Amino acid sequence: MKDFRNLTVWNKGHQLTLEAYKATAKFPREEQYGLTSQIRRCCVSIPANIAEGCGRQGNAEFHRFLQIASGSASELDYHLLLSHDLGFLSQADYKRVSQSLLELRRMLTSLIHKVDSERSRPANC
Repeated sequence: MKDFRNLTVWNKGHQLTLEAYKATAKFPREEQYGLTSQIRRCCVSIPANIAEGCGRQGNAEFHRFLQIASGSASELDYHLLLSHDLGFLSQADYKRVSQSLLELRRMLTSLIHKVDSERSRPANC
């Protein structure tokens, strides 16, 4: 079992979630159960799945939860674009949050590849 708080990728995901909550606070009230909720849920899913994967046994399960976090990051990417195109998210907020997301996605991809390569190595007897 790993402590998720020690992972830089988890910390980036947590910071991104805080940024997303601030950005969506400005959304129209009628979007509270629509886009606001969707963005917040998929954003929270990223660090939550990293944390859950850390609490599981073995790299195979950790890898699976990292993949889920990566899928949530892709979903968030689209929701941010849609919010920007609908005029709910300012250009400055969109650029800032998207840049944070891009950095997080790169880190997640790198960690997934690292865990994947560790899984495929033969065990030492």
